[in-house]
Amino acid sequence: MAVWARHVSRWCCLLNTARAVEFPWRLRSCGSTAQACREFSPLAVLPAGKEVDLWRLQAYRHVSVGSCSPPDSVKDGSFSSPESNLPSVQQEQANPKTLPDLNAKILDEDWDDIPPSSALEEISEEEAVQIIAEPILPLQSSTLRDYVDHSETLAKLVHLGVDLSQVEKRQKAGQLLLTLDFEKHIKKILLFLKDVGVEDNQLGPFLTKNPYILGEDLEALETRVAYLKSKKFGKSEIAQMVSRAPYLLLFSVERLDNRLGFFKNELGLSVKKTKNLVIRFPRLLTGKLEPVKENLQVCQIELGFQHNEIQQIVYKTPKILTASKKRLKQTFDYLHNIMGIPHHMLTRFPQVFNSKLLRIRERHMFLAFLGRAQYDPAQPSYISLDQLVSLPDEVFCTEIAKASMQDFENFLKTL
Repeated sequence: MAVWARHVSRWCCLLNTARAVEFPWRLRSCGSTAQACREFSPLAVLPAGKEVDLWRLQAYRHVSVGSCSPPDSVKDGSFSSPESNLPSVQQEQANPKTLPDLNAKILDEDWDDIPPSSALEEISEEEAVQIIAEPILPLQSSTLRDYVDHSETLAKLVHLGVDLSQVEKRQKAGQLLLTLDFEKHIKKILLFLKDVGVEDNQLGPFLTKNPYILGEDLEALETRVAYLKSKKFGKSEIAQMVSRAPYLLLFSVERLDNRLGFFKNELGLSVKKTKNLVIRFPRLLTGKLEPVKENLQVCQIELGFQHNEIQQIVYKTPKILTASKKRLKQTFDYLHNIMGIPHHMLTRFPQVFNSKLLRIRERHMFLAFLGRAQYDPAQPSYISLDQLVSLPDEVFCTEIAKASMQDFENFLKTL
């Protein structure tokens, strides 16, 4: 009985091998049965070369999905003769079926992975109209306007009121803004400026004038503010100085200390007066010192003011230190040599140097025409230099010249 069972098993393996070659999807054997088939399969029916790999792939797929359990006849202990199996095999061989294309099957399995359409593929005009092209980010541009739509940082700065057309005129300011992240770099600087005292409506104009502060280290900025506080500058005074001189906080502590020491020593002012001077005109701390030194020499050597007179002039009108030398000399020449104003009177009213020379000339000539050009306080009908240059035209005509506005306009037409 055992001998007969081995013959049956060998015969089944031969049949299964033949079916695997001719009908690969019908292979269902696995485990020990598959092993037996491999041992007794005739080499003549096995594929060779590249076909071996294809045959192995097909066999692997069908074995993995097939049943590995023995047939029911083996379980029941009953066996049928090998001759009884032949008719069914011959019947199946009589009705051959077309073998499936393995490559097509693999493509079917990957049907969802459709490759993207080619850029060279032709499309209809309707499809072309529906395509929305994103604006191209220029690799190089002379204006920040081209980058606003691509940069969240620039868009938020514009919303704050920053004038990018002015910012891009400043050296390397545009490149700086394009490298900054609003949340990471800029937000903390804005909060710092508000804490210093810069108002919300001043942030835009402030950053327009000084965009470089956005790239400064926050700790360094806080150190500079702490220095000003150590010099007894109040919070409101610091806010006023920072707002009126946007570049102030870009200066290191050492540089700020040197500037304060320069004006204190050069002008011979007290600490209190030096503080008051830079509070009213903080640009003295941020501007160049060469024009300041030159104007001091002009006042002393060319205009003939004494050191104490220069001290009073500068303290009352600090802007004179940064004025044009040519304009300063022309104004002094007209006031002193044409109008006859002495040095001590100019020292009392130094704001006259901030007025336009044309305004001074027109009003003086009109008063001289009326016979009212009297600038000596010891004489009657005295007219101070402050009244001469500071009052509006209507008030000047009615209260100082004792004439009408029409008379003044008619006189100016004769000049």
